[in-house]
Amino acid sequence: MARKVSRRDFVRSTACAALAGAGAVFWCRQNGVCADPQAVSAMTASFGPGYLALHRSGELRRRADRLWGMLAACEICPRRCGVDRLAGEVGFCGASAELVISSYHAHFGEEAPLVGRGGSGTIFLSHCGLRCVFCINWETSHEGDGTPQTVDDLAAMMVALQRRGCHNINVVTPTHYSPHILRALDLAAGRGLRLPLVYNTCGWENLEMLRLLDGVVDIYLPDFKYDDPSMAERYSAGADSYPELVRAALLEMHRQVGVAKSDADGLMRRGLMIRHLVMPNRVAGTREIVQWIAANLPPDTYVNIMSQYRPMYRAFDYPEIARRLTVQEYAEAVRWAREAGLTNLDIQG
Repeated sequence: MARKVSRRDFVRSTACAALAGAGAVFWCRQNGVCADPQAVSAMTASFGPGYLALHRSGELRRRADRLWGMLAACEICPRRCGVDRLAGEVGFCGASAELVISSYHAHFGEEAPLVGRGGSGTIFLSHCGLRCVFCINWETSHEGDGTPQTVDDLAAMMVALQRRGCHNINVVTPTHYSPHILRALDLAAGRGLRLPLVYNTCGWENLEMLRLLDGVVDIYLPDFKYDDPSMAERYSAGADSYPELVRAALLEMHRQVGVAKSDADGLMRRGLMIRHLVMPNRVAGTREIVQWIAANLPPDTYVNIMSQYRPMYRAFDYPEIARRLTVQEYAEAVRWAREAGLTNLDIQG
């Protein structure tokens, strides 16, 4: 996802005590100072995440089991590669049924309404089905950098992040591990987890899978990367269905959680927050993307117009994206968003 820090930034950040009960060799790495966990607890006391009711009724476990069964001929992501991940086969995303996690920590580089004082409780999941050539975290998404963990370990991480004072549980690149996430969430809810769940995704999702997340996810945080199928095909491993599927996914996400609005304390606890990464030479189709959002979603839909593109991984093999964004290109993108009528823009600089 676009707002993640790089592996180098992780190494530079401050390592603190290992979070208890989370399994092998995992350290919480942070970019700032966590808030007092008791203060954060007080701020979130009145909030009830949607998954709690599903946990209490047993429905959360039933949905997790349904998703788990889909791993036997995997069609969870739009690749629909059909491999038997339960038997150890590896999908196009690079994952089998074994859960692999790169890192987890209180993250201070996300959108301000997710960060607050305590940080976003971010869990970076390894592998990815989209496989963009310019991925900033290619070691994790393409090479699968990370450590095998159990569902119980993942649940322990969620609870530990809550104890640290984080404001939410932010699962990054979650799609291919959605069965594991729901099983872990069910366990964590039984252990006292009460934070909103942030589903931090590339936006390329199957509707049938998204519908199983209805009432589970509190905040959807999808990318809208491309408007043109040929650009998605070129830069994301042949994913020419990306524009069509992300539009359908955004409509479904909005149906489930509505417009994202900060509470009185400035924190976001529910709603749709869209990210769009502006790219050089207009290859992302920014103008068409913001016009589509304005025409199909409420004008106050939260849209983060992101300026931090930089060429990484294999981007230098593509001359048109082998450079940083210019000031003029970003200003143009912001102007287009405003001209489209969008009123709730997160703008850098």
